[in-house]
Amino acid sequence: MNTPAGLTAIHRRVEALREGRDPTRIAKMPSGWAVFGERQFLRGYALLLPDPVVATLNDLSSSARDLFLSDMGRLGDALIAATGALRINYAMFGNLEPALHAHVIPRYRDEPSPLDVAHPWAYDWNTAPVFDAAREATLLATVCASLASSTHQSSRA
Repeated sequence: MNTPAGLTAIHRRVEALREGRDPTRIAKMPSGWAVFGERQFLRGYALLLPDPVVATLNDLSSSARDLFLSDMGRLGDALIAATGALRINYAMFGNLEPALHAHVIPRYRDEPSPLDVAHPWAYDWNTAPVFDAAREATLLATVCASLASSTHQSSRA
């Protein structure tokens, strides 16, 4: 892939998703792409990447922003349904990777103390398992089915 200099990892990942080359792909959503995190410090950790990529949430039009935030919530709903998570943490920073991307992080009742009440970045991402599509085939299928179902429900509303 020939990626122009200055493009972020988010730009490169969205390009790979468009070309069908990203094994972490969950689904194409109206505002972008749902993907699993490359490191699974918590099972089901996912991201929402806008397509087209923009620098910040504030760079989207109000209708595109509403769509992105709605998709982020739908992804969280799908992860709760698939994992039985206690709740979902949502985060958008863009400080290290200056392109809009939302972290969608399942949190579980059985997380060890004190990590159970800490922010997700307290986990050691370097020792977290790499996402394995074969190992997580059931999770992937369940999240995909939930997203497809919520798309049909929202289109009927």
